[in-house]
Amino acid sequence: MADLTPNSSFSLTLRLQIPNRVGMLASVTQAIATTGGNLGQIDLIEQTRKESTRDLTVDAASTEHAETIVQAVKALPDIKLLSVYDRTFNLHRGGKISITSRIPLKSVSDLAMAYTPGVGRICTAIAQDPEEVYNLTIKQNTVAIVTDGSAVLGLGNLGPAAALPVMEGKAMLFKEFAGLDAFPICLATQDTEEIIQAVKNIAPVFGGVNLEDIAAPRCFEIEKRLRQELDIPVFHDDQHGTAIVTLAALFNSLKLVHKSLAEIKIVINGAGAAGVAIARLLRKAGAEKIWMCDSKGIISTNRTDLTEEKLEFAVKGQGTLAGAMQGADVFIGVSAPGVLTPEMVQSMAKDAIVFAMANPVPEIQPELISKDVAIIATGRSDYPNQINNVLAFPGVFRGALDCRAQTITIKMYLEAASAIASLVKPSDLNREHIIPSVFDERVVTAVAAAVQRAAREEGIARN
Repeated sequence: MADLTPNSSFSLTLRLQIPNRVGMLASVTQAIATTGGNLGQIDLIEQTRKESTRDLTVDAASTEHAETIVQAVKALPDIKLLSVYDRTFNLHRGGKISITSRIPLKSVSDLAMAYTPGVGRICTAIAQDPEEVYNLTIKQNTVAIVTDGSAVLGLGNLGPAAALPVMEGKAMLFKEFAGLDAFPICLATQDTEEIIQAVKNIAPVFGGVNLEDIAAPRCFEIEKRLRQELDIPVFHDDQHGTAIVTLAALFNSLKLVHKSLAEIKIVINGAGAAGVAIARLLRKAGAEKIWMCDSKGIISTNRTDLTEEKLEFAVKGQGTLAGAMQGADVFIGVSAPGVLTPEMVQSMAKDAIVFAMANPVPEIQPELISKDVAIIATGRSDYPNQINNVLAFPGVFRGALDCRAQTITIKMYLEAASAIASLVKPSDLNREHIIPSVFDERVVTAVAAAVQRAAREEGIARN
């Protein structure tokens, strides 16, 4: 089912020349409203006695919808459309991140210390004691965001260049939320061994590695091997970031419906990186009844097409997603738009919980089932209860780098999920507030502290 809700990802600025007559601006806003656009800010750029020039910000639902809005405004008599620009493209133009120096170079002595000849003393110090690299370079605060572009968002195998805007955005999130310097590494290979070797070769610069948008099942092998072969934390956000935040949201949802993790039936639709990681973490947290489905239906022991990861969750039952949903307490979707129907949801147990996290269009539109379930969450910011990885990965890396953890563990994931869940006070917990906001400044601190605590308890913190 297509989503027709205007949103900021399809945002335009229209520059218009409007006669200074009563009702002229109103005719523009009416045309935008009639075509389903969402009017935002109106700025006056210039005004004379006869006319004014204004910038109008408008959100659309798609590129086609944006064009419909533009044509409706163009058709108005006496209104001149001077220019149109796509605000999202404009925001990305020239890239979204840059590298800046921490120290100004204003004299010969500054240059002599920062670069040659003074820098030679620093190189020698690191060569004599390799641990000094953490104290004397950017390594202690720097993360590599590594992708091969094979699973970009929900768009598919777009390749490394087309993945770069996502990785730039990820770097912004690391900086804004955790103060970490992260840099995109988009590799021109989709060969498992070549990716592993490339990351090992660049590892001296970085304090941690965030794997991103690498397709399953290749991503499982890459993460496993890099964890074995590197002494810095390696984290696949599509797997573990999603799993941590999902578990946090589920902890709080279960409090509201008074059910325990051990007793409920959970259906997970989508058996890629995120689905498998969520299932593994839920199992570690105490879930006992997990039914996983993929595009061919229930992952059954009778099937002969299962990967090693899917086999972990194969059950004796077989059939379709509709069959799996009968009597289920929880649905977790990391799959595709519109695959869940109201009828399937109505077949669930009382006080059902639905996490429809396909992005940007969820497995089912929340409006269709709001009266049939206790709690709904999505991956979107324009609905309540956004399951967003930014609640997890900045704090996970902040904690891991600050305590110099050698790796990232299941215990860290569990502690991070509990920390996120705990930020919603019992008095604030309700069906539309099961998870803190991504802009809640306590999140990174709480997650980082939980990760450090787990690292120390497991004896893998070097600080």
